Amino acid sequence: MRLFNALHHPHAGAVLLRTVLALLILLHGWAKITGGVGWIAGMLQGHGLPGYLAYAVYLGEVVAPLLMLVGVWVAPAALVVAINMLVALFLVHQGHFFSINKSGGWELELQAMFLVGALVVAMTARPGK
Repeated sequence: MRLFNALHHPHAGAVLLRTVLALLILLHGWAKITGGVGWIAGMLQGHGLPGYLAYAVYLGEVVAPLLMLVGVWVAPAALVVAINMLVALFLVHQGHFFSINKSGGWELELQAMFLVGALVVAMTARPGK
């Protein structure tokens, strides 16, 4: 029991989740910075949406994670990440919802963890942060 009591640090846990989520999403943002978002524009246009909306991915994968890392506007930033993940699920992963990968896991487990992690960060952010 002492071990569990020693590990009980809800605020530290929330900060750890926020930090890891932000860093992992930033890696995806870096890929967009270095590789561009043209392929996203093509997908958007394929759905009848304007291609310039692809640049919004920089908000969800660069700006919002940086805000989360520095602890500014954490809840709104986490919600932007969650919206970004919903758009990614809609654009890129529609055919994967009922798929299992080679190792037996759900094809969308990473995306689900990012989405739910962002929602948990938004729900646990201290007011005013």
